Amino acid sequence: MMDDEYYMQHALKEAQKAFKEGEVPVGAVVVVAGKIIARGHNQVEQLNDPTAHAEIIALTSAFNYLGAKYLPDAIVYVTVEPCLMCAGALYWSKVARIVWGADDDKNGHARLTGQHSPFHPKATITKGVLADECAELMKSFFRQRR
Repeated sequence: MMDDEYYMQHALKEAQKAFKEGEVPVGAVVVVAGKIIARGHNQVEQLNDPTAHAEIIALTSAFNYLGAKYLPDAIVYVTVEPCLMCAGALYWSKVARIVWGADDDKNGHARLTGQHSPFHPKATITKGVLADECAELMKSFFRQRR
């Protein structure tokens, strides 16, 4: 049986791609009915686009794959807590569930939203899946930059 850790491992693989490309190492996958239908990793530098976050790229791929503008049966796995922009995209996508690994005290949505959830009211949230692995990849990336 595939579980949250299984899918988060796939999101981590996407984050590792970003790391190798010199991007902030965030990865995401979109799962529907137990199948990964879309993947994404940060491509901000490559595309010269501050909106090219892993979640946005994965969501766009999922919309195209399904030919739909909403993902009410989808679970999005992302290695790091979504920023406010990505939280908005997840809200409008109407995803069923959002799962992330590491919290992001500096750039995560909670820094601005506090106790108020920016996600769709029907969405469920799971935090901390493979949090140590996700956080270590980010720390390693920024250690290299210093």
